[in-house]
Amino acid sequence: MSEHKTPINSYRDLVVWQEAMNLAEATYRLTTRFPKEEAYGLTGQLRRSGSSVPANIAEGYGRDSRGAYVQHLRIAQGSLKEFETHLLLAERVELLDQVVLVPLLSKAELVGKMLRSLIRSIESSKKPGGSSQ
Repeated sequence: MSEHKTPINSYRDLVVWQEAMNLAEATYRLTTRFPKEEAYGLTGQLRRSGSSVPANIAEGYGRDSRGAYVQHLRIAQGSLKEFETHLLLAERVELLDQVVLVPLLSKAELVGKMLRSLIRSIESSKKPGGSSQ
């Protein structure tokens, strides 16, 4: 099974970015149903951490070196773990139920696996003694 069916000309062509954007969009739609008093609490935290994942993928893609790209992908991984933690807290305080939580956590896990795979791919493509690009 081929990972890439089309050439990668932009971060928007990366399936991991597309999936992270889907997760961020789902988060925005979900949090519109949260109570207004959560606007500066879990609503904001979920939205910020969820949107940070695709944003860091995009920012890293635009960097001048593989090392900087990988660093941004690792930041995206951290944001994803923060996002998962906020989801679990939202479930604990009964803003979410399992029916909503489980698919979002599954999607987050998929994005995490894709990020790890992309990082490994970038790191293994470095040429010993070669340039960082």
